[in-house]
Amino acid sequence: MTFSLVARSADGRLHGVAVASRFLAAGALVPAAEADVGAIATQAHVNLAYRPQGLALLRAGVAAGDVVARLAAADPERDHRQVGVVAATGAGATYTGVHCRGWAGGQAGDGWAAQGNILTGPEVVDALRDTWLTGTDRPFAQRLLAALRAGQRAGGDRRGQQSAGLLVVRQGGGYGGTGDLLVDLRVDDHPDPITELDRLLAVHTLMFSRPDPATLLDLAGALAAEVAGLLTALGHPADPAEPEDALVDWAGMENLEERLVPGRIDPVVLARLRTAVPHVPAPRSPA
Repeated sequence: MTFSLVARSADGRLHGVAVASRFLAAGALVPAAEADVGAIATQAHVNLAYRPQGLALLRAGVAAGDVVARLAAADPERDHRQVGVVAATGAGATYTGVHCRGWAGGQAGDGWAAQGNILTGPEVVDALRDTWLTGTDRPFAQRLLAALRAGQRAGGDRRGQQSAGLLVVRQGGGYGGTGDLLVDLRVDDHPDPITELDRLLAVHTLMFSRPDPATLLDLAGALAAEVAGLLTALGHPADPAEPEDALVDWAGMENLEERLVPGRIDPVVLARLRTAVPHVPAPRSPA
């Protein structure tokens, strides 16, 4: 009752899973991933043990195809299971039990595996595959989500929509660099869960993405004075020559602290700051 894409980035640093289903909170059950190790999607008649067992095998260096084979061989209910696996290197692998409800099936290639059951047809998996393979210009999380959206447009779960989830890991990619969980977003019950997941990813990107070093602006001179004025107007009094302490205080209140760089300012933060201050029209001259 689910379709998913499990994938690895071209440089091998990112692993992730995107999933959608007409099932409550599929994102809580289907995906698992570990940085520099791999990712797994377990679905159909979900076997939650596949997640820790599969990651343990991947951690030991077992190839994705062998992980799938071992999980299925040890499971007496394998005919009702579906699983996709991607390792740190090599081709992905997918398995569909013979009793999964139709349409059910999957495809896999270098660094990816797409699968689904109770779908409108094989065109759903085709869309997942094609959008993933042609989406190399997109950031990894957005690329996964674009593939999920394409799968839904191709028909998706033939019973309708209810939930979606996106999980991405990268070594040191979590909040403040203190963990590996880069993106972990879920829409558990919604009439248009993929669109809602897209909205959440945009908010997540705004708040938690690190700025592009090439776009950073020096926080000095006229720009420093402008930033100080804006911060002061927002109740964070700032020194026009050195507004950084006030900027840190304001950004923390706005949940933008991940975008701060000492001595410089991210254009995304600057734009947010500028729009936060209401425009006050200049006073009119007396008639």
